[in-house]
Parts: sequence; structure tokens; C-alpha cells
Amino acid sequence: MKRTSILIIEDNEDIRESTAEILELANYEVIQAQNGRVGVELATRHFPDLILCDIMMPELDGYGVLYLLNKNPKTAATPFIFLTAKAERIDMRKGMEMGADDYLTKPFDDVELLNAIESRLSKKEKQELFYSQSLDKLSHLLGSTSGMTELHKMIADRKVRNVKKKQVIYYEGDAVQGIYLVLTGKVKTIKLSEDGRELLTGLYAAEAYFGIPALLSHEPYAETAEALEDTTICLLPKEMVDELLNKYPDVAKEFIRILSNNLLSKEEQLIQLAYHSVRKRMAEVLLRLYRPEKEGTALNLKISRDNLASMAGMATETVSRILSDFRDEGIIEKKGSQIIIIDESKLRNMKN
Repeated sequence: MKRTSILIIEDNEDIRESTAEILELANYEVIQAQNGRVGVELATRHFPDLILCDIMMPELDGYGVLYLLNKNPKTAATPFIFLTAKAERIDMRKGMEMGADDYLTKPFDDVELLNAIESRLSKKEKQELFYSQSLDKLSHLLGSTSGMTELHKMIADRKVRNVKKKQVIYYEGDAVQGIYLVLTGKVKTIKLSEDGRELLTGLYAAEAYFGIPALLSHEPYAETAEALEDTTICLLPKEMVDELLNKYPDVAKEFIRILSNNLLSKEEQLIQLAYHSVRKRMAEVLLRLYRPEKEGTALNLKISRDNLASMAGMATETVSRILSDFRDEGIIEKKGSQIIIIDESKLRNMKN
């Protein structure tokens, strides 16, 4: 049975050797690189199961290593853990946004090291299982066409990115990187007014794509995307998507259909903002979020007042007042920031 291989990229010989010794005692196959340039060469030659990489190194730093490996389809999905002597929040955020899976702050002990590695390898196995199940669910997109096969392959070859709650995925005005697919969790897209108020323009749950308009129009992102909760997403790079759209018309038609549905939804949202009362708008928002597992069951919504206000286009104080009215009328129950819809029919009557 082939042993799990780990590549250590570290310019400090003492740290590199001691880390390798711990991993070899744990029965891992270890590959060592003394700097970033050598590390990239070894990664593309041996394709390790996991990479440990220092940040501050001569010739090519850890961010450069991660950038180059993410550009290579054969190494982009490899779990990547940064080793760093400092744990500044800005550095951690930069690494995570680039696709790093974890951080280990030096000095670390053998238990911290092995736990981090085992956690990432276990997560990769679960993600691969999730991929196979998720791709089966996506088969309705294009039926049995060869384009669907290519889309499956593209998604399966990409690395899953874990995004924390409230973490920004991209900002309005950023250059288009590609199309994003939500695997688990929820993502919102927003626009800010001149006075700083936030308007929610889209809400995307599992198996939903976002970022399509900017890619098809060849323009920068027109809105900001942010995780509503801890979320996993997959980025389909612009170049790969363009090639797929040009080669398979059915894929292009499907993304145009998704885009058209999003536009219709935004038109309906504008009508609500222009003509509907605040009570009716709040009913619309709650129903839009209402996704019970079984017909007739109550649903516990975990969403902040600020996000409800963004979706409904009203002040947070107004949201609080309307939710209190709905509670008094027996439509919902409130437990802190959680909302439980107990009478869907009243909401629908209010909407209609």
C-alpha cells in the first residue's frame, strides 16, 4: 500500500529536518525542499498528497509557491498548510483568500503538526466523496451531453475553498476570476449606496452558481460577494469556462438561462421596493428564505437583521418592528437572532 506523501518546503534546515523526522515516525513519506523554487519543481514532479510550506523564503516565498501550484490543475487541489513564525490576521487572510487550507504557527509541537495534517487529509477524502454526490445532483443541468461531462470534470479537478462567515469572496470592481459554485453554505451578493447602505442583490445556496454576469459581459464584478455562513465554494477559472462555453453551446444556453432567471428575480425585487408595503416586502423576504425539509414543517432561519434589511431594502429598526408585529400575530417565533416561521399561510396571504 502506497504511503501518504508530504512535501515540506522550508529554508530553515533545523525546522525542516525536525519536521521530517516527526512525519517519518508517523509513517508518512517525506519530500524536502530548501526553498520555494525547488518546492514547486518537486510538487509538479512527485504530486504529494499534502504540502507544508514556509511563508518567508528566499527566491520564491510561500505566497508565490501557492500561486504557481494553484495555476497547475494537477496540484491545485493538493491540501496546503502554511508554516509561519508570525500569525498576523492580514497575512492569514491573504493566504486563505489565495487558497491555503490551514496555518501552523512556529514553534509547533508534534501533536499540533500531526493533527493539522490528519484533519486536512480527512477533509480531502470527505470532499472527494461530496464531489461525486454533488456532481450527480448537477446532472439535470445538461442531461447526458458531452458538455455536461466536461463540466463535471472541470468541477472535480478544482480545489474546494473554505470561506468563513462574513468573509468577502470578491469585491465590486475586482477583475473577473471565473464562475463560482456553492457546494455547501450560503453566499450573498450586495451593492453599497453612496451613504453606505447595503442592498442585497442575490442569495445563493448549495449547487448555485454566482459571478456569471461579469464573466459573460467581460466586465469587472458589479457587486460584492460575501459568505452568509461558513461555506465551501469551487472556482471555475475564466479561461476554462470560456473554452467550455465556446465548445459546447448547451453549456452556454444553461448559463444564459441561469442569468435570465436571476434578472427576472431582480426585476421582481425592484417592483417590491417600489410599490410594496414594508410588511409585504418582509413577507416576501421570509418566504424567499423559507425552505422546509418537509411540507408543513417549521423552519429555523439563522439570518441577521442587517441581512434582512438588505434584502427588503429597509432600515434595521423597521425590520425589528415588523418582526415584533409578526411575532405578536403568531406568524413567527423569535429566539435571539433566530426566526422560526410557524404560519406560512399568513405570510403568503400577506404577499398576495
